[in-house]
This record gives sequence, structure tokens and C-alpha cells, in this order.
Amino acid sequence: MGGQCEGDVTHDAGDGDHDLMIAIGQGRRQAFHTLMQRHLASIVALAHRLVGNQADADEIAQEVFLRVWVTAPRWRPDGEAKLTTWLYRVTVNLCLDRRRRVTALPLEAAGDPVDPLPSSLDRVVEQDAVMWLNQALSRLPERQRGVLALCYFGETTASDAAQILDLSVSAVEALLVRGRRSLRKNLSALGIVEMGDLR
Repeated sequence: MGGQCEGDVTHDAGDGDHDLMIAIGQGRRQAFHTLMQRHLASIVALAHRLVGNQADADEIAQEVFLRVWVTAPRWRPDGEAKLTTWLYRVTVNLCLDRRRRVTALPLEAAGDPVDPLPSSLDRVVEQDAVMWLNQALSRLPERQRGVLALCYFGETTASDAAQILDLSVSAVEALLVRGRRSLRKNLSALGIVEMGDLR
């Protein structure tokens, strides 16, 4: 690798995450940018489901990728484990830490002014659905909220969720059953009968 400039190294979608982590550990900013492009949206979405507001989710995602940059020089792939398992574990832990802190009510709780244009109706309905779902999720115990966020909204397998949350697969499956039941009950209390996959 000696003599190669950072600009000479490109990573296409076929490169593995572990290879990108090694390149990031060598200070290659393009590798960091590629990894961030791959995973930022899913990290922000997972964090949003767990903490319930966009500002905190964005801050948590920044902290996750700061940890990527700091950890990369010491990165050692853990057998067959995927990098996403580590990324999601860091995200979940940061979210749990954030939720345990006492914080002021987020600005988003005030709601957005409704756009008077007719085309805004769909957007308002979608925002309400997300708000209700986040409200129902926030009432769940932490572990149930974590497995639902990972398995349904993060599209993580039960096996990966077990690794991320340091639980057995059977414990994750039991939490999914209880979590779905509790979420249905919470949504029903808000007047919502069905919500996508959580039937």
C-alpha cells in the first residue's frame, strides 16, 4: 500500500465493511465516507425509533460514527460477526443512555404548523402515524422496545438482535411476542387498530 494516496483508493459497493474499517483505521477518509453512506440512514432510523425524536437520533448517529473513526485503528473482525451488529449495539446503548437522562421536552413535541396547501394532507397523516407509533413504542419496557426497533424497523434477524442486545435468541423471540402484544395494546389505546407488520 505504500505510496498510494488517499485519493487513489476507491471503494465500490462490493467492498466489505470489514475492509472499509481497516482502510478507515489507516486514515482513509473516502472509506469512512463510503461506510457512512451505507449505514447512516439505518442508524438514524433505529435511533429515532428508540429515542423518539429526530434531533437526538441525529446526535446519536454522529456519536456512533465518531466511535467508528476512533475504533477503526484497533478494529479486529470478531469471527463471522457483521460490522452492523457492532454498529447497532453501539446505537442501542447510546439510545438507552440518552433515554435514562432527564431531558427537557423536545421541540418536536410542539408539532409542526400545518402547511395550508392541499398536498400537505398526506404528509400530516404520515407524521401523525409516526408520532403515534413512537408514542406507543416509548411506553414499552426498554428490552421490548429494543427488539421491536431492531427486528421490525431495523430489519435485523432475531439472531443478530440477540448478539446486539446480549440475549439468547429464545429471549429475543419471547420479547418480540410480548412487545408486539404490548405495542398493539398501546396503539389500540390511541385508537389505532392496525400498524403494518405488527398484527
